[in-house]
Amino acid sequence: MGIVEPQERIKNLSHCGTVIEVDKNMAVSRYYRSGTEMLRMANVYLNEGNHENAFILYMRYMTLFIEKIRQHPDFESVKPQVKAINKTIKEEIMPTTEKLRNKLLLQYKREYEQFLANKEAERLQEQREQANRAKRAAAAAAGGGVPSLIPANLHVQIDANNQPTAPDLGLLDQVVYPNDFPTGTNRSNLPSSGLLLPAVDTTGADRTSNASSKPAFDRNQKPQYNRTDSLLAGSLRTVNVPADTMNVFLQLAHANTSKSIETCGVLAGHLARNELYITHIIAPQQHGTPDSCNTMHEEQIFDVQDQMQLITLGWIHTHPTQTAFLSSVDLHTHCSYQMMMPEAIAIVCAPKYNTTGFFILTPHYGLDYIAQCRQSGFHPHPNDPPLFMDAQHIKMDSQAKIKVIDLRR
Repeated sequence: MGIVEPQERIKNLSHCGTVIEVDKNMAVSRYYRSGTEMLRMANVYLNEGNHENAFILYMRYMTLFIEKIRQHPDFESVKPQVKAINKTIKEEIMPTTEKLRNKLLLQYKREYEQFLANKEAERLQEQREQANRAKRAAAAAAGGGVPSLIPANLHVQIDANNQPTAPDLGLLDQVVYPNDFPTGTNRSNLPSSGLLLPAVDTTGADRTSNASSKPAFDRNQKPQYNRTDSLLAGSLRTVNVPADTMNVFLQLAHANTSKSIETCGVLAGHLARNELYITHIIAPQQHGTPDSCNTMHEEQIFDVQDQMQLITLGWIHTHPTQTAFLSSVDLHTHCSYQMMMPEAIAIVCAPKYNTTGFFILTPHYGLDYIAQCRQSGFHPHPNDPPLFMDAQHIKMDSQAKIKVIDLRR
């Protein structure tokens, strides 16, 4: 597939930066927080030199606060904050985005010029090859027939006094035909003509060789997906989870679990090299029951995240008496996370069954279905098509250690 012209690439990039929707049923404060974290990620991409991703997120940030958030019915409640944000957009983000646009356009022009130069080189090479083929065909035609298969520079000198003789028929007795080809120890009966390879011990070496030639395949490993460092691809970025996260959280929740009460926490972390890293569990003030958990004073969570420059990557909670799954209430809780951050995960720990689930809403059905569902509390949902699935974009990190910020104290 040919490369796209520079102006068209910038146009595609800008379009990707405007693809953001505001759901009027989602709390407007969620979009305010989402924008704050979007800006943090854009700054990370800028510092890492990933100019495409930085440009896309700066564009989304401006689209959200200049245009889309005004469509929310509760816009007036955040209007003062948005006014301050728009001042920052005008003074800082717009100039930065314009510089990125010019830099990317220059990069795309260089790549396009190189592409054209390569295509021209290929065309000239093909012309030369066609000319050479035409010359060879003309030379063959001038020769008056089928060209000789003997190279012209090969000279054979025949000695008239040395005529060929018939082969020694005795040698035919030493020929080994396929049906007579010996195996194993029978090879020792052959005449030592030097025509056969020495016997190989098939009792060990061959089996070892055959076993090592088979491709190694660990069925316990999850499939790996090819990824790109551009948000244009639309694929989910990898979320790295410290391997001790679940055990640390279960210890944190032990007192509640012993009373069959759920415990919940926010998963927060940072972005680096286009991957997301969970680094903290933030346990907010909360009220739990045997089958639900509601957070309180969320502004305390936001203060911590602002102080530590953390972004929200999902949530974690226990099912003290049930298995690991997403209940109807859990689906609605997670919907707000995943709408703000497509990679956000829900970790469910079921200590009674010693199981853990890593879930997301199905991107092409479950997310939209739950976003449009207006029921509250526990209520039935259809199971087909599935509304949630196992998260395939996570990676367990045995080296990292999770940190806990407990705001319940």
